[in-house]
Amino acid sequence: MSATVSTAMRARCGTTPHARAVKRSYKHVTNGTRPRDAVVARANASDGTSLEAVLEVAMRAAREGGAVMSEKVGAEVIKTKANARDLLTEVDGEVQRIIERHVAEAFPMHGFLGEESVAAGKDASADALRELLNTGPGWLWIVDPIDGTTNFVHGMPLSAISIGVAYKGELQVAVILDPFRNECFTATLGGGAQLNGASMKVGEERTALEAVVVTGYAPTDASTEVMLRGMTALANLPVRTIRMLGSAAIMLAWVACGRLTAYFEADLNSWDTAGGVLLIREAGGQVTNLIGDEYDLTTRPILASNKATHVELLECLMSS
Repeated sequence: MSATVSTAMRARCGTTPHARAVKRSYKHVTNGTRPRDAVVARANASDGTSLEAVLEVAMRAAREGGAVMSEKVGAEVIKTKANARDLLTEVDGEVQRIIERHVAEAFPMHGFLGEESVAAGKDASADALRELLNTGPGWLWIVDPIDGTTNFVHGMPLSAISIGVAYKGELQVAVILDPFRNECFTATLGGGAQLNGASMKVGEERTALEAVVVTGYAPTDASTEVMLRGMTALANLPVRTIRMLGSAAIMLAWVACGRLTAYFEADLNSWDTAGGVLLIREAGGQVTNLIGDEYDLTTRPILASNKATHVELLECLMSS
């Protein structure tokens, strides 16, 4: 990525009007960037859409949505969806409408799959994705307007906007915006992954004993049982520690930038994972299902890792 584009990314996506500024040094965020113009040119679609143009719109939409999140953190629940663990606020819909408006204005022929447009439940989400992949336009935006809604409702600054953009089923562009830390994670296919415009890479842990692993607490009892068995197996392996952060997007982004080693979960929707998967791949990591098949947009159970620890962690989870 050129210095000009990198600087522009910091200006556009690195801050939101009401976000709390946080200054840190990042072990796995580097100053160097890798040449990518030729790669991006090859990835451009036959309709003339460039990845740079898609990334620009995704960042702009995320920034506007992030400002709303920052203002309204702690919003009240207006209803539950699949069950009492699956919450919805008015802000979820507001942020999705912002993103959808940006996409419609810039790319009126692109498809859009947003969490708040789909009925609750795994079958409804899988059916909606399948229909768009089979009969929809080549470009598809897959969006979770607030990933980590329970955290958001309880005033915990651990939620994010997740945007993944695919062309003919293959992920091309990713943006995850954490408005509470002023952190914008971005990636383009073949172009590497960035945090606020600086290149990032996965962590350097080599063994499970060094691994910081995260998981979720699923909204269904069946999925929760699988994850509890997996956590027990990992604790006995052992790994360094196991955490739950409450946002798939945050956990995937943090694997991509090296704060976490791996993340597993038994059942996720495409809008939970699309953005984060491309970040991890472009940062040098790996994402599979829980039996080792490489991730695609229809994958629901996932293990995302820094790659070096993937086989050891996967074998442990499979044994559970």
